[in-house]
Amino acid sequence: MSYIVDFKDVSTVGLESSPAAEALAGLRANEARYFMNKYKHEFTVVPASESQETLNYMNKVLKDERDIEFAAKPLETSSFQVDNIKFTYVIYEDGLVVNVMYTVDDSKKRAVGFKLSEGMEVPKELEGRFKFARQKSKLAGTIRGSFFVIKGEY
Repeated sequence: MSYIVDFKDVSTVGLESSPAAEALAGLRANEARYFMNKYKHEFTVVPASESQETLNYMNKVLKDERDIEFAAKPLETSSFQVDNIKFTYVIYEDGLVVNVMYTVDDSKKRAVGFKLSEGMEVPKELEGRFKFARQKSKLAGTIRGSFFVIKGEY
């Protein structure tokens, strides 16, 4: 069952099993606000158990590009296209949010982004491999993020 993320009334619906549920809910709401403000698009998530195709896509990009496989359990996913950009999100139980931004017609604007919920440690799969910048958010507190450019075709 899909869920439209409300960034005005932040909820932990779907994230209850996470030890970082509150911070993760804020981070998810922050993403929802971004897509509404920039693209007038409602950020909708689906339980990971109902979105194997999206998980397979994310896992393939991470494995092929940087040999990354996360041990954390995926809770939710989101996959949609706005303008000429395909977005894919996986929200993990440990507080990590990973997204793929893949432009359909411009191979120079394709990347994987990592966002860490406030208070979470850098996952061991990313330790020492990426530098994380800090960003303040009214909804999510302090978000730490990093990214890498996608070189392959997916």
